Formats: sequence, C-alpha cells, structure tokens
Amino acid sequence: MATSALRTQVSTKFNESIHKLLAGTNTGGRAWTYTLDYLRPYDLKDRAALLRPKAGFDQAKLREALVTLHHSRQLGPLGEAFLEDVRKAFPLIEREINHYMATYEQTQDPDVFRQLLSRLRDWYNAWKPPNACAPSTSPPHQPIPNAPEPSLGLVFVLDYTQAFQTRLFASLPPSFAAGLKHLANLCLSPESHPPRVGRNGEPIDMGKTWTDVDVLGLLDRYESVISSVAFESIEKRVAETCPGKWDQPMLASLRLWMSQTVVQWMLEVFVRPYHPKGDVQPILSNIGTRFDYHVNKALCDVRISEIWDIIIDYPDTLAALEDLRECLTRVDERGALVKALRKQNATRLLHPGADTKVILGQYVSTIKCLRIIDPPGVLLYKVADPIRQYLRERPDTIRCIVASLVGDDESGDSLIEDNEPIQPIQQPEAEDYSDQNWDPEPIDAGPEFKTNKPSDVISTLVSIYDSKDLFVKELQVLLAQRLLAIKNNDMERIDKERRNIEILKIRFGEAALQVCEVMLRDMDDSKRTDGRVQDQKKSVVHPTIISHHFWPSLESSDLIMPGQFQGLQDSYAKEFSKFKPDKKLKWLPHLGLVTIGLELEDRTLNVDVPPLEAAFIELFSQRDVWTLDDLIPLCRRRGQERGCESADDVGEYGRTERADGEFVCVVGEGGGGRGDEGHSSLSTHALPAPTAAPNLPPVQTVQQQQAAQMHVHWKFVEGMLTNLGSLPLDRIHTMLKFAPGYDMTVDQLGSFMEAARREGLVVNQGGQWKLNR
Repeated sequence: MATSALRTQVSTKFNESIHKLLAGTNTGGRAWTYTLDYLRPYDLKDRAALLRPKAGFDQAKLREALVTLHHSRQLGPLGEAFLEDVRKAFPLIEREINHYMATYEQTQDPDVFRQLLSRLRDWYNAWKPPNACAPSTSPPHQPIPNAPEPSLGLVFVLDYTQAFQTRLFASLPPSFAAGLKHLANLCLSPESHPPRVGRNGEPIDMGKTWTDVDVLGLLDRYESVISSVAFESIEKRVAETCPGKWDQPMLASLRLWMSQTVVQWMLEVFVRPYHPKGDVQPILSNIGTRFDYHVNKALCDVRISEIWDIIIDYPDTLAALEDLRECLTRVDERGALVKALRKQNATRLLHPGADTKVILGQYVSTIKCLRIIDPPGVLLYKVADPIRQYLRERPDTIRCIVASLVGDDESGDSLIEDNEPIQPIQQPEAEDYSDQNWDPEPIDAGPEFKTNKPSDVISTLVSIYDSKDLFVKELQVLLAQRLLAIKNNDMERIDKERRNIEILKIRFGEAALQVCEVMLRDMDDSKRTDGRVQDQKKSVVHPTIISHHFWPSLESSDLIMPGQFQGLQDSYAKEFSKFKPDKKLKWLPHLGLVTIGLELEDRTLNVDVPPLEAAFIELFSQRDVWTLDDLIPLCRRRGQERGCESADDVGEYGRTERADGEFVCVVGEGGGGRGDEGHSSLSTHALPAPTAAPNLPPVQTVQQQQAAQMHVHWKFVEGMLTNLGSLPLDRIHTMLKFAPGYDMTVDQLGSFMEAARREGLVVNQGGQWKLNR
C-alpha cells in the first residue's frame, strides 16, 4: 500500500511532465523565443543593435511570455540558455580588454585604464537582465499550487553577475593588477600626480571609477592589491618624515595623517558604495585599527635600524625612545630590537680598538634607554649580557668605573649624571612571592632572568663582577695615586678627596672604606709632622709620610740619591727621629718631584723634575764628564727604562753650558727639547731628542697586585701537584684557601688553570689537573 510521501512524489513528477509537454506547444515555443531574444547579449559597437534597445520590446507580450514560461517551469532552462549566449558573446569584451590594456602598457596612462573600467561596466549593464520583468497577473493556464510569482527574480541576476565576473576575471591579463595599483596610487596621493581631466575638460570623478570597480566585482578580487597601496603609502610616509628626527614624537602625527588620508580614502573605496549616507564609524574604527598597526610596525622598523645612534645621542632622543616603547606594545618586534642592537654592539663596540671608557659610556646609555623602552629589564638583560662579559675581560674596566666614582677630571665625561641620587650599591635580591605588588616575569624572559627592582647605574656597573671587593681595592689604589700626586700639601685637593670618600661611603659602606680613611688621615698627619720637623730645623725636603701597612703596594726601587739630596734626606730623617723616636723613615726616592735651579753660563733655570733626572743633574754638578760605566750603577733599574742613551762608542756624556751649544740629547723624561727648555742637555755630539717615556704610576694596580699574588699561588699549586699528583679543581681550591691572601672563586681559579695549561705548565685529563712533565 502506497504511503502519502510516495503519492506526493508521484503527483509532483506528473505535474512536471505535463508542464514540459506544454513547453513544446507553439505558445510555449513563441514565449521562449521572444524572451530569449529580449535577453540576448548584443555588441555595443553594432549600431543596429543599439537602435533596438530592450525598452522597444512589447512589454505586455513580454509579460505574457514570462508568465507562460513561469508556469511551465522554464525560467531555469531560460537562464541557462541566456548564460550560454553570454559565454558565446564574451569575445567581444575580450577584444576591448586586450585593446585597452595594450594601449595602457605602452603609455602607462592611468586615464586609459580608467576608461577600460568604465567600458567594462557599460558591457555589464547592457547585458544585465532586469531584476523583475513580470507582473502578478493571472496566468492563462491553471496555476500550479504553491508556485512562485512569475518573475526573473534576483537569483537570475546573481547568476548572470557571477557568470559575467568569472568570464571577466579569466580574460584579464597579468598586467591588470599593476594598472589597478597605479590607479589606486593616483587616487591616494593626488599631490604627487597632475590632476586628471576628461575629454570635455572637466575633472574626472574618481568616485565613479571606484563604483565601476565595485560593480564589476574587482574590489573583492583585488582587495590585497588595493590595500597594499595604503600600506606602501604608510611606509613611504614614515621613511620620508621619521629617520633622524629623534627630538620630537612622530607617532601621534603619523596617526593623524593616517586617519585623515589613508582611512578616508579606504572608506571612499570600500565603504561609501554600500553606506553612502549611513554611519560608518564602526567600520572606520576597524579599518583604523588595521592601519594603526602598520604605522606602528613601520615606525618601529625605522627606529630599530637607528637604535645605535639613538642610544649615542641620549638624552636628546627621549621622544624617539618613547615612540619606540609605544610601538613595541602594538607590534612584536622585541626580538628584532635585541638582535639588531647586539649585532651593532659586536661590530662597532666590542672590539680591541674601542676604548674602555667609550664602551662603558655606551653601556650606561644603553641601560638608560632600554629602561625607558622596557621597564621590567628583559631587553636590557638580553642586550647587556655580551657587553658585561666583554667588560669583565678587560683589565682596566674597574679602574674606569672607579675613576668616574671619584670624579677623575682627566677621564673625560663622567658616567654618572650630576643630578643622579647617591644611594648604596644594590645587591641582587631573591624574589619575594609574598609581596603584594609582585608581578610575574615577562613572557619573553629567559630562564636565567630575574625580576629585580631597577637599580642605579653604579650598582649595575658594579654588578658586572661577582664581588664589590675588587672595586674597593681599586678605589684604594686610585686614591693613593691621587694623594701622592698632590703638591705642596694642597689642602683643597685633599678636602676634595675627602668629600669623594664620604660619598663613596654611602655607596659601599663605611667598613669597606676604612683603609681610605687611614690614607686621608696619613695626609693630615704628614702635614702636621712636616710642620713640627720644619719648626725644629728648616729643610727644603717636604715628604709625604704614610703608613706602610694601610696603603697599597708601592713600586720599589734601590735608587740612592747622590750628593746633596742624600744629605738632605739624612738630615730630615734625623730630625724626624727626634719627633717620633719609635718610628723610622724608609725613603722612596724614585717617587715625588724635585724643584731645582740650574745656573749655566748664559741663563738660570728653575725646573720641576722627577728624582731620577735630579740625580743625573746632581752628578754633572760634581763632574763635567761621565762615562757610561759610571752611570750604569745608578740608572740600571730606572735610567735605562727612561731612555738614557750613549752618544758614541766611548760612552762619555758631557754638560752643555750654553743654549747654542752642539749637545742637544735630553736625558730622562719630560719631553723633547733643548737645554734652554728646562732640561739639562748632556751628550758628546748632536742627537735628536728621545721620546719621553710615560709616567709610570707609583702605586701598583689591582691587576699588578693580583699577578704578583697569583705568582705566589702558583707555587702552592705546583707543590700540591708535585706531592699529591692529579687533583680536581675543587680540591685545589679548597687547599688554596689556607694560603695567605687567596680570595679567588672557583671560576677565577679555573681561568687561571686554563691560562697555565696554555703556557704548557699543566694538563687536564678528565677533570683532573696535573703537572706537564
């Protein structure tokens, strides 16, 4: 027994068959032919076709034909036949496309391209079927139940539009995209192109052109091409206005230009055709967000390429740094910034040709700039790590930092700003997770990064090394050198050093600078003691008396001052022993300065010379000619280092009494010149003046002290390996702790052992160190 569904299906098939039979009648055939003739595409260049517009058809007859086709369900096949006619007629459009594109490729005239777009729309409109051609009239035949109203309908038009655009897209040559981009550039940047006028002399309405593009479906297909024009215009604007302008913010002005120019143009192209009078603010915000990202991206790329020079010119580049900080919150370019800055540092900074003070200055500027860009310090940690490692390997890094701490006038610009607050050296602290203001580490922080409170520049520089003891020792050395360089007990300079020490107490603590306090106290005691001795017996000798155990190691010398100098020293020591009988002076005659007067035949000179030069001058006051064999015992340790030269094979030196004499060889340091320039001229015949030797510091540096101490430690290591055989590094370190003065870490000892291995003194096998036999 048949079900209701089956009966319904059979009834539907029967009705369809009836109506197909009706289509074969003469009435149906005439309706089909008349309607298809009405819809058939025609050639716009055919004048006969143009004289037969669609409006000339009999509308009543057309309506009757549509009703007949509708009730016979032939509108669908009619549409297929119409689309087939469109396919057959489309070569007419292809010929025009090829003609216009060939002309454009030869002339690169955007007006030709605009004419092509207008012509394509004319073809589209000429072939486009009407949306609704049939009225709601009663058909001559019995209507089918639930049948739609007789009409071509919107679907008929959509099918035509899709077919037309498909054929059109397949017919466009590859150069069409370049032409559309050219036209978009013309519209977006009219100031860079002359105004376009039509054949009638009136300005061309570019709004109509973009309407043509939209109607033809080219907006969707070439959206990326049109959008690329906007992106490229942003990049061009940034490249033209932003490079090198670091003293003023640029991001706000770029955003204003973008909203007034690029976004408004995109609205005219993509939005106005659909919302000519509506509210486009929501759409505007979406488009603006997309282009704002590209503005930030373009400006960020420019600033990253300039980051090295921006850091050099800080603080004049503060506005550029603030722009870069805001850009990095919108675009993910933090990795590119780190990569670019590390590459620039490796190429232009971290090499032997760069002075340590320059490296430190750039490092300090990097610290300040990256703290502005990234307050948590992740970028600074990634960028600064190679700089810190390189500075740690330089022997004069500590000295340069300490020179800035004490305000060394000869070191150039200070690393510390005058308005920077003085605060104690901050040591790294463990994270306190119970802190209510605790924040997690940034997402791009590495596994070794630790979130710390921002510290001052000096604390950051001191943290290059594991301990601040190295800085305290270097402070002692530098203070000793500066104090020993003071002439005539200059109390103003001594007070200046005392103020420096008081400031450093705040940074390093009072306990760390007790030795510096003793050195300053020695300077006061030395002046007071010298005053007491001078009261007992006037003397031209004014020594600086220091406590040997509280001062850094001084350079030793066995120089014995000749003649009157030795007598003056002995006389002063005798008076000193009367004042302090429990103490004894140990002279360091190679240090200090001697003021002497030279009475020659034609002039009298008053000069300040080092003790060694004074000793040579004193010798020639006793005898006119000296042989080299007589001078060697005096100058063996110091004179040969200072440039004492023999002028002939005999090795005799004479004294020049007159400025126009023939002897011009200057002995000792102090600069090239003749005898009338303040130096004794001693030689046997004319020679060019030797280059002055550099002033060697009287106080041993920390590196010199460490080298001497490590020489002692090597003796201990050598004894261990001789007696005990192979030892691991930890065992050597543990045993060296009993050696006097040993304060190295395991890493420092490992570096020392590696240096000994390179010298061929030891070998390392499986982590065991042994002597190289």
